[in-house]
Amino acid sequence: MRGRREPQSLMLAFVDLEQRVPKDHPLRTIRVLADQALAALSATFDAMYAQGGRPSIPPERLLKASLLIALYSVRSERAFCEQLDYDLLFRWFLDMQLIEPSFDPTTFTKNRKRLLDHEVGRGLFDLIVGQAQDRGLLSDEHFTVDGTLIEAAASLKSFKPRDEQPSRTTDDDPGNPSVDFHGEKRSNATHQSTTDPDARLAKKGGTTARLSYMGHALMENRHGLLVDFQITTATGTAERDVVTPLLNRARERGFHPATLGADKGYDTHDCVADLEAQGVKPHIARTSPTTAGARWMTRPPRRPATGSARDCVSASRRSLGG
Repeated sequence: MRGRREPQSLMLAFVDLEQRVPKDHPLRTIRVLADQALAALSATFDAMYAQGGRPSIPPERLLKASLLIALYSVRSERAFCEQLDYDLLFRWFLDMQLIEPSFDPTTFTKNRKRLLDHEVGRGLFDLIVGQAQDRGLLSDEHFTVDGTLIEAAASLKSFKPRDEQPSRTTDDDPGNPSVDFHGEKRSNATHQSTTDPDARLAKKGGTTARLSYMGHALMENRHGLLVDFQITTATGTAERDVVTPLLNRARERGFHPATLGADKGYDTHDCVADLEAQGVKPHIARTSPTTAGARWMTRPPRRPATGSARDCVSASRRSLGG
């Protein structure tokens, strides 16, 4: 029988968010790990806020919301707050009631500096890594390092000469004028962003140069999990300069680096020499066969074949009685 839609809306309904989320949903495991780590940071959260005044948005909720933004690639915090109004999965993950209103997106902005000053993000990350290590999910000896560019929240129009000479505008818009950069040579030595002075003009892999920072990741080789990260100024040697601090921090956290893999960007004499001085065996790709790049470790030679493939198959069949 054909079903008919009911135009009369329910005036009273009971919705259990716990039953709405599938039992095998990946967010269930992530939620347990995140809640355990956030519970360990409770003393830090108490020190961040005053004893009196109006209650704020729980910092645990802000951190878990940032985690959802990263996992689901939500384009902005404002878009996330709009989606939170109707997304039951997000509300369940943040421990929000069904009729509880979404918070204002400016809450992220007002609390971001507070979270950064107390290094809450770093503490949460370290606790999650510790949980993975306790469960035997991390390699203790073998690691890989790599770097990437993180685009800064600054426009190229803000990249102006350090002597503050006015740029050539092409219209009379005082707020966001069009700027003509044709024929102008711009570099980090002569120019600086007025919006974000620490950002540097950089590019990687043949892409267009943008104002960026350099992000560094240290990964273990068993499951490819991230065990440490760092953000530095985007310079030509930033990737190699941060290798030693990353390895030292890994040792402080109980790891025992034995080998380190890296791409061609790390193929320099100084980088390889520093690794060998620390007792770490470098596995670095060579830039070219003629590079005198240093004393990197190569694969052992292959064992010479003792017979043809057909002979090997025949021998296997004879051993199996075939």
